[in-house]
Parts: sequence; structure tokens; C-alpha cells
Amino acid sequence: MDVGLGLTFQNLHDRVSDADVFRHELSLASRAEDQGFDSIWTPEHHFTGYMMTPNVPQFLSWVAGQTKRIKLGTTVTVLPWHNPVRIAESFLLLDHYSEGRAILGVGRGLGKEEFDGFNVPMGEARKRFREYAEALLQGLESGVMEYDGEYLKQKRVELRPRPYSSYSGRVFASAVSPESVKLMASLNVGLMIIAQKPWNRVEEDLEAYRSRFRAMSGAEPPKPVVVAFVACNEDQAKAKEMRDKYLVEYARSTSSFYQFGNKEFASIEGYEYYGALANSIEKNGIEKFNEFLADLQIWGRPEEVIEKLKIMQERFDVGKFIIYTQFGDMPFDVGRENYELVARKVLPALKDIDVSARGESGASSSVNSIL
Repeated sequence: MDVGLGLTFQNLHDRVSDADVFRHELSLASRAEDQGFDSIWTPEHHFTGYMMTPNVPQFLSWVAGQTKRIKLGTTVTVLPWHNPVRIAESFLLLDHYSEGRAILGVGRGLGKEEFDGFNVPMGEARKRFREYAEALLQGLESGVMEYDGEYLKQKRVELRPRPYSSYSGRVFASAVSPESVKLMASLNVGLMIIAQKPWNRVEEDLEAYRSRFRAMSGAEPPKPVVVAFVACNEDQAKAKEMRDKYLVEYARSTSSFYQFGNKEFASIEGYEYYGALANSIEKNGIEKFNEFLADLQIWGRPEEVIEKLKIMQERFDVGKFIIYTQFGDMPFDVGRENYELVARKVLPALKDIDVSARGESGASSSVNSIL
């Protein structure tokens, strides 16, 4: 199976300079191809040190110039914040720079601070996403953008450079709420799973996505891409310490940035799911939720990490993993050791997994006990 490297460019507490963060993570990116990773991914974020990734296609173009074969993906590009023509131009250009190595991940966004910064009402995000996605997907295939919707009024324009090759099979969308999962299936794109809910709920969402995808397209859906934050150490106690320090701190930063405790989401169209989540957090406490988020990720000795990821692959019929090795307030030296150990001992075992056949869902008791 293909395994990608995810990069966060986080500077949560300003203990180092932004330049130091970029110097460190760019060094990881420049070595990823030689380490055996099949792709490099980074999310889009703005305005804070949560993730300093405001222009992902620009970063991926830099990676394209450093590499020869590695694929280049976004986790994700947030469509409601951008003119779809500009997104299409960016990814057509990236495809030419990299000779067809681009992968487009898309989403509708959740960061309220980011919506406010772009002067885009969150309540419009779901409808904007659908219109922008339809126009974008059509434009990437045809080289022409034209759309007449409620929010997008785009007269016919030709996109140049023309498409390098079809993006079919190279578009994935993140979805957490059940409504978004169904929307991605109707758009005929693959699903990207970023762990934020119990695994049994993820399993239900995947079944709903696959059912709708088959009904809409008459074909089998793409295997999902799963994002995993991994803390790995040869010493079990140190691996546990990495979980307690860095995975939990990453979870805290995520809860804070996305305002998971904000009950106002209940009154914002398209974000009702997060309003219900905020009520649950108020009842059980934010730190309990942060511990839950941390435990959705992967940690342990190399053989334990491999086993957990293999079980996840089997349960959800995963087609690709995206592994993040630097996150939270993890010092650079710890992150470098984590990255190198994962590349040396975990990556080869994952790449040996055959994902050509359909996996058995929930085949063993160990699946439910670990996930």
C-alpha cells in the first residue's frame, strides 16, 4: 500500500521561531522520497501558529522541485475560502510542474477564526462547498470553468495550462458529519478520514458513503485515505510518554483551534453536528475529550504501531495512510527520531500490505479491542 508523510508546520507556543519550524519540516519533506514515503501531504490553515500552511500548492510545488516520484497532496484545500478558478489553476499548474503527481484533498472547513478572517459566513459553507466542488471537478477534467449557482456565478473561461491528465481517482474529501459523508459520495470523490469520532461511528459513515457511492455511480468507491498521528519509540515507556505529552497536546490544540466546545455551532447551518459535540464536551469535560482524541491516534513500539495500523487497514479497507510524525509541542530532535524510526521500521511493513483485495470488516475480536 501507499504511505504518505504528513507535515503540520505547527508553532503552538512560540518557543522557537517560525523560520526554525519551516527549516525543520522542510528538511523532513526533502528526505521523504529517499526514506520511502510515497506521498507528502499538508493541510491548509491560516492566521495562527496552529498550522502555518496558508498556501499548500506553493509548498507542494517546492516539494515537486526537490523530488522525482513522490505524490503531492492536500489535507485539505478548504473550498469555501477561495475562488474555484484560482484553485483549479493552482492544481493544474502543480500537475504540470510535477508531471501528474498532484492529489487534491478538499473540505468545507471548520475553523471559525479562519471563516471570520476570510469574511465568509460559516452558515454558507456547505452550499458553497458543493457548488465550488462541482465547478472545480468539472474544470479540472475539461479545462473549462463555467457554473451558475446560488453562490458561484462563473462565466465560461478556459483554464491554461490545460489539464495534464485526468484527476479522476486523485480527489479525496474530508468529512466528519454524516451529512458531509453522503455529500462526498454524491460528488464521486474518495473519502479522507481524519479521526475525530469513535471508530464504530466511522465504520457506519463508511458504509453509508459506500452505499450512496454505488447507488450514484454504479461503481465501487475508492478505498479511503486515513490520516494517523504516530508516536513511536523502541522503549514502551518512552512511547507512552510521547502519547501523554505530544499526542494529548496536539489534541488540546485541535480542540482549542476548532472551538469544539462552542455550542453556537448548533445554530449555524451545516455545523449542527459540532453543536451536539459541544454539549457532550460540556457534560464530560474538555480534558476527557482531549484524551479521547489522543487515543484515536497511534502510539507504541514499532511492532505495536504496525499491528494497530494493520488492524485499521483491515477494518476499514484503507487504501492509503498519511502518517504525521511531528506534532503538538514535540521538540525537533524528538520529532526527527520519531520520523526516522517510523521510516526505518514501520514504513516497510505497511508498504508490504496488499490493498488490491477487499478487506474483511471487523474480522477479529482484536480489531474492536484496539480500535
